[in-house]
Amino acid sequence: MAEDNLITVEEVRNAQDSLKNGITLHENKSFKEAIEEFKKSAMTHPFDSKHVDELGAKLKSGSYKLQQESIAYMGCAAVHLNRLIQGLEEEQRQEVPVDESLVDAFKGWQ
Repeated sequence: MAEDNLITVEEVRNAQDSLKNGITLHENKSFKEAIEEFKKSAMTHPFDSKHVDELGAKLKSGSYKLQQESIAYMGCAAVHLNRLIQGLEEEQRQEVPVDESLVDAFKGWQ
């Protein structure tokens, strides 16, 4: 992996903050704002820059409610954050206080 493609602690923190903000907005039924936060999280150090747009196109082609779209983007952002965390070196992971509720959720995905 090229040096400039390494995942940074700051990127993981930003992605986690956006995910947590999105979850809070989703719980408050602010779905449009939640979707924007989830997209922001998923686009932090993207592994595939087209992925979020492709997800959006798939969702728009279906007849999903805004709440369902928010849940889809939430899942996308959560999977992305998990992948970012896994991409850190062990020492770097110690620098990122990953929210325990997120860690517990990720354990079941491996």
